[in-house]
Amino acid sequence: SKYLDKIIVSTDDKTIAVISEEYGAAVPFVRPKELATDTATGIDVVLHTIEWVRNSNWPYELMMLLQPTSPLRTTEDIDKSIELLFSKKAQAVVSVCQAEHHPCKASTLSESGCMRNFVRPDVKNNNRQMLPTYYRENGAIYLFYCDYLKEKKSFFGDETFAYIMPQERSIDIDSPVDLKVAQILLDS
Repeated sequence: SKYLDKIIVSTDDKTIAVISEEYGAAVPFVRPKELATDTATGIDVVLHTIEWVRNSNWPYELMMLLQPTSPLRTTEDIDKSIELLFSKKAQAVVSVCQAEHHPCKASTLSESGCMRNFVRPDVKNNNRQMLPTYYRENGAIYLFYCDYLKEKKSFFGDETFAYIMPQERSIDIDSPVDLKVAQILLDS
């Protein structure tokens, strides 16, 4: 990126820390155990990092979270999301992509599995092309002013804007299938 000037890795894993430092990232602290569990939230990890940065007198007011589970974002995505933040005079930017499956054609199931009222009556017989376009978070980019995030305790608010990415760069690796798809896309 032509805009980012420091990369900080938050981890509790020594191997990840060593590899990160070998590639030029800073690993100035060990992530606390309570923030390194399956139940820890990403927002809590980011808030911890903000506090660490502030307590260390680093002069950063703007940060970007680049989750390792979304490896297909490009330098162009990073730079364009930063440019979007400034052009919109936004407080945050979150990357999204078009939803692969229309959410109006999805619902929860009762214990019995009965599909009565599964799809809303106004959507029931419509092709997805006739429905409005929906977007989903893709996990690739979260750009924010630290004070905004601390105030909202969320990436989302009235001053958050979407950076739209194509689906082929929007894989969020949460399963072995996601990993295989990401590997295929990286190899092509």
